[in-house]
Amino acid sequence: MKNSIASALLATLCVACGSSSDDATHAAAGLTGSVSIDGSSTVFPITEAVAEEYRLTEKNVRVTIGVSGTGGGFKKFMAGETDISNASRYIKQKEIDGCAAAKMEFIELPVAFDGLAVVVNPKNEFVKSMTIAELRSLWAADSAAKLWSDIRADWPDRPFHLFAPGQDSGTFDYFTDVVNGESGNCRSDVTFSEDDNVLVRGVIGDPDGLAFFGLAYYVENKGELSCVAIDGGSGPVTPSAATVESGEYSPLSRPLFIYVSTAAAERPEVNDFVRFYLEKAGYLAGEVGYVPLPAYIYEGLESRFEKRVIGSEVAESGTLGELYL
Repeated sequence: MKNSIASALLATLCVACGSSSDDATHAAAGLTGSVSIDGSSTVFPITEAVAEEYRLTEKNVRVTIGVSGTGGGFKKFMAGETDISNASRYIKQKEIDGCAAAKMEFIELPVAFDGLAVVVNPKNEFVKSMTIAELRSLWAADSAAKLWSDIRADWPDRPFHLFAPGQDSGTFDYFTDVVNGESGNCRSDVTFSEDDNVLVRGVIGDPDGLAFFGLAYYVENKGELSCVAIDGGSGPVTPSAATVESGEYSPLSRPLFIYVSTAAAERPEVNDFVRFYLEKAGYLAGEVGYVPLPAYIYEGLESRFEKRVIGSEVAESGTLGELYL
């Protein structure tokens, strides 16, 4: 996603709050069947948290969640193998075309905001902040940098080791687009994984490691990782609920989505699960380390889902309120 779109979307985050278990309106009973979900590892913690609460309510509905990355999840979604696709970026035109070719209609639902955390090992005491230009010097496909001192002259003459989400990941797409100017533009001597926990463990075990991934994975492991402040042009800022909500943590903030098959949504258990998801998303997104959307946005999304509004809106400019209400 282009940074201008992300910035416009972030501008809507003036009152972030979500639902709690006390005011949930879910009242389905006696449901059976299954709900299949795959896609982004970034969105996984939110969807898993929702699924865990849903299982307490509907014990006879089987909810399965895979982690194939955003791109991998869309491939399964287009093939009709899943009911819902988790995505850490908006759907690409080639994926929209793939859905059309498969005669599949979908409903696009943003569920939270995220800030991408850039992290290093706590033993690394010199990388406290980086500019976008310095990140580009680390990550770009044409980068000749090998040592920390190639990035800043006063950093050590030691090789750095990079860890990144897999190339089917929406997080990878977003980061390379914003930092390197083109989605997929990345050097090859990187340890890639669709499992963000692999990246976490890689940096924890390597004093010269550096990685990027969704904020929730840093929050979960912050005792074993150091977060790098990013200077997007207005001084170094670290990602947090407050800085993502205010738009200060730019340009490494973006919305997170689920995409729902309209055909699958006609099944009672899928329809009920998505309604439950939208009721709980704000509260649970905050619980697992992400930034909830404003309550009125969730209300608009509930209406959007009930009306089965199909297609993608995010490619258009504007705020979430303008796009989805």
